[in-house]
Amino acid sequence: MTTKTVTLRELKEGHFIVIDGEPCKIVSISTSKTGKHGAAKARVEGIGILDGQKRSLVAPVDSKVEVPVILKKPAQVIAIMGDTVQLMDLETYETYELPKPSKEELEGKELAEGMEVEVLEAMGRRKITRIRSG
Repeated sequence: MTTKTVTLRELKEGHFIVIDGEPCKIVSISTSKTGKHGAAKARVEGIGILDGQKRSLVAPVDSKVEVPVILKKPAQVIAIMGDTVQLMDLETYETYELPKPSKEELEGKELAEGMEVEVLEAMGRRKITRIRSG
């Protein structure tokens, strides 16, 4: 897994965090005041960047949390086989297969062979995020 550790206090909306083992984008973050016997707590709401599910985390603001290292790489569509897309990484020339994203995920555009796409890579998993050119 490619993650790094930071203090929860350092995170803001729009940053990324690992919640329940899934990389998530922070949608909202709120902190409570310190209590009589405890530390201030932070409530983090995030949406999974690979699966789109909403997750939440409640922890002290001085606790350590994992932040995923996210890479955006260009790839070219080699073949479309039903619900699977075969891609070639344009930097390393490695070929791999990913599930075909829906039209809604690609802003109404349809994938075709020869197109360049952007692939998001986080924690050893990949997802097609957008079409770069066609």
